[in-house]
Amino acid sequence: MIGGGGTGAATAWDLSRRGFRVTVLERGELTSGTTGRHHGQLHSGARYALADRTIARECMVETLILRRIAADCMEYNQGLFIALDEAEAALAAEFVDACRGAGIGAVEIPVRRALAMEGAVNPLVLKAVLVPDGTIDAYRLPMRFFASAAALGADIRTFTEVVGIDRSRGAVTTVRAVDHRSGKPVSVSADAVVNAAGPWADRVARLAGAEVALTAAAGTMVAVEGRMTDMVVSRLRRPGDGDILVPQRKLSIIGSTQRIVADRDGLAPTEGEIAFLRSAADNLVPGFSARPVRAAWTAARPLAGRSSDDGRSISRDFVLIDHGKKDGVRGLFTMLGGKATTLRAMAETASDAVDGYFGTGTRCGTATAELAPYADYWRQR
Repeated sequence: MIGGGGTGAATAWDLSRRGFRVTVLERGELTSGTTGRHHGQLHSGARYALADRTIARECMVETLILRRIAADCMEYNQGLFIALDEAEAALAAEFVDACRGAGIGAVEIPVRRALAMEGAVNPLVLKAVLVPDGTIDAYRLPMRFFASAAALGADIRTFTEVVGIDRSRGAVTTVRAVDHRSGKPVSVSADAVVNAAGPWADRVARLAGAEVALTAAAGTMVAVEGRMTDMVVSRLRRPGDGDILVPQRKLSIIGSTQRIVADRDGLAPTEGEIAFLRSAADNLVPGFSARPVRAAWTAARPLAGRSSDDGRSISRDFVLIDHGKKDGVRGLFTMLGGKATTLRAMAETASDAVDGYFGTGTRCGTATAELAPYADYWRQR
């Protein structure tokens, strides 16, 4: 397993449950990539209902599963979509129908009730829709998967950067890496490799002579001090920039922007992005920009496919690539796309592919098995 983010964590857990011996290689600390830099929304799928009901339905299903297996890592605080102009208000009925068609319990509520529930939202709201959104602890959730995998014997190695993937007769045999703590080379025998390196997945695939079509779409978020709302508050429109405000503990986070980047390392927000997001947040919750800024950060999304625009046209669904079928590199699988909400489903898909490769006939049981406490990971070290 290459990559110590949410997808790597969930896949390590799934494969370990199926009886596979798992080694995870992560070049930094666990969750130090994109996983540790999202705004922490537990997507009901409502955001995607108008464009893709399949993704929306998938998010809703996985939301319910995560609430069963890792309840203490999320806050089921619901979401409020608000219309702030006539075009958005005209979309309300279609939005509710799309949500319900995807199995999402969306309901339009009177503006008076919306303002009573969330008094800080823009009083000029024209229409409001209540949806079952929530928030995720971006660190504790993947660490519960890692703790569960480690309890079954998974070998999880941080600060170990993969530098080569060797093959013999068209099949992967060895992953070569460098331990950045000691500076020493590392060699791990591998009958199969799952590439869950996120926005760096194309670079990892090339180490084995395989190609991945990936768009690294960088998004910036801004957090201010103070929990201005209890619900996730979103603009009632098709997905765009600066249209989601997420409460996290005693912070309020506005996200996000989107731009294509070539270099995924050392990403930083621009002054223009920060100014735009603070202004966009004021439209949702007036007074956001007057709050002290706690942090601003940028993360790259690993979107599946290539785009000539800002990446908005690329689906947010996840894709698993079997490089044995695509590139003649047997035993190498790459996972792209997806969301933090769907990490368990992504892992199931990857693990099913590995199982099919070996023909072992194992089944996934992660939808019902409660995860170990996240702190168990550190107790096991």
